[in-house]
Amino acid sequence: MDTIGKVIATEKQPSTIETFTFWTKKDLKLKPFDVVVVEHINNSKTFGVIEEISHMTDSPSALAGFISSDFGDVESKSYTDRIGMNYVMCKVVGNDKDVYIPVQEGKKVYLATAAEIKMALGLDQVKNPIPAGYIKMYEGANEQILPVNFNSHFLIGPEGAHLNISGISGLASKTSYAMFLMKAIQDTAMKGNKESVAFVMMNVKGTDLLKIDEMNERENELEKIRKVYDILGLEMSAFKQVSYYYPYSKDFTSYTYEKQATIQDRLQTQKAFQYKYLFETDEDKECLDLLFANVDDPNDTIESIINFIISNGGKFNGVECWEDFRQALLEQTQSQGKNAGAGKEISVLSWRKFYRLFNKSFQKCRQMFTEKLGNDGRSVRLRDKIAQIKKNDIMVIDVAKLDEESQGFVFGDVMRAVYNLKLGSSKRSDEDIPDRIVIFIDELNKYASNDVPKSSPILRQLLDITERGRSLGIVLFGAEQFVSDIHKRVKGNCATQAFGRTNAIEITKEDFRFVPQVYKTMLTRQKQGEYIIQNPVFRSMLNVNFPLPIYKYYE
Repeated sequence: MDTIGKVIATEKQPSTIETFTFWTKKDLKLKPFDVVVVEHINNSKTFGVIEEISHMTDSPSALAGFISSDFGDVESKSYTDRIGMNYVMCKVVGNDKDVYIPVQEGKKVYLATAAEIKMALGLDQVKNPIPAGYIKMYEGANEQILPVNFNSHFLIGPEGAHLNISGISGLASKTSYAMFLMKAIQDTAMKGNKESVAFVMMNVKGTDLLKIDEMNERENELEKIRKVYDILGLEMSAFKQVSYYYPYSKDFTSYTYEKQATIQDRLQTQKAFQYKYLFETDEDKECLDLLFANVDDPNDTIESIINFIISNGGKFNGVECWEDFRQALLEQTQSQGKNAGAGKEISVLSWRKFYRLFNKSFQKCRQMFTEKLGNDGRSVRLRDKIAQIKKNDIMVIDVAKLDEESQGFVFGDVMRAVYNLKLGSSKRSDEDIPDRIVIFIDELNKYASNDVPKSSPILRQLLDITERGRSLGIVLFGAEQFVSDIHKRVKGNCATQAFGRTNAIEITKEDFRFVPQVYKTMLTRQKQGEYIIQNPVFRSMLNVNFPLPIYKYYE
């Protein structure tokens, strides 16, 4: 490639093993994240990623510029142009011969070739590749467009796992990027990889994920998608092996934004099911704590009540349906004189609070909390279906229209079911169970924010998955608006971080302390289809692009 400048090493700004600077022509178009190559000792090459670009002239001060313009005449023309240059600061990301002493003053700097860019960023020897998007380097005749791949072992395990995506709602395309990655994972897994993957997706907004097995029909978008998919080696097809799960209601649409006709068609073809919650087993009773996930319980009274219920204490002995349970609970809220004995160690006020919170959620989703499944095969328990999940299966669980407490209840139940499956409580043999199960949830801040009570069972489950899930084959893909809101142990255990467009307040938070200032500024003006990603395999943060959804994401 062409020579674009030379290294500058001064007394005040020396080259180091981590950074160097160089001068270049003032009209040369460069941008942050571009890769450059520098001549180094032993005929080696050092690679740098541009972090900052400044323009400098021989003008001693701002006043000199004013004076040279005929004392402030904006129409005046100078007889002699100022001597100027661009001053570029780079981060060292590698050397082709592992020479890591600082680059020397006056050494030539070049634009990198495609092969050199891959070597510099660690993209040339990625094992177990899964497409992560593509990068654009330089502009004009020198433009380079290169695919970027994750090492699957550092995205979905076993070396590293979990993905956290952040960005302003509606602008940063969080769901689109997560879906793009899961499409790439499914395509890769279907090509005969030794490891098998399955997916559980929570639909939390409208009908966002309720047509992922149908192709995008917008021709203008498909043409753009096809160009990117050709670069990345992906199939031009929607998701496969998809099944949908709607909250049960007699009219089909009480708890979902999906159209009635669509639900009925899918139920008839066994492509969709309606899920219910019964009150028959100890496992059903143990899920009660999930309804109170966001309720602060400093004295553990809620936990004590649930333990009393699970142990079939007092009036709860023999209760096998929701209505009987509600009635037994109501009796516990009466005066202690009537309830002498059973549960009297728990105050009536605590029972009344528990009843009030339970009844609120129970009444909102009364049809979903039912007494029996039915014999038509259309009504199911989610935990039973998760226990049967197979390689490449995708379960889309709709919770978008449920209230916040019920959404958490369903999400918590799903996580427990996946955990139980991977821990071997299922009767299935290990060979039939997918090696990796990816759980995708948007609006992660509802369940794992810094404000969620420490006693929250959903938070405890999320912490367990992010800390131990990698070894079990459970992978969390989470998305939220502001990464600073998320519990530090949850985001800290995510091997991959993706940052979309955010605001100026967010980039001042602790999470962005080690991000170069120019990258922070770029985060405030990221476009749709752009993300800055961080992964252990990459030697530097990358600004990747990804295509529009290939499935029907619009109504």
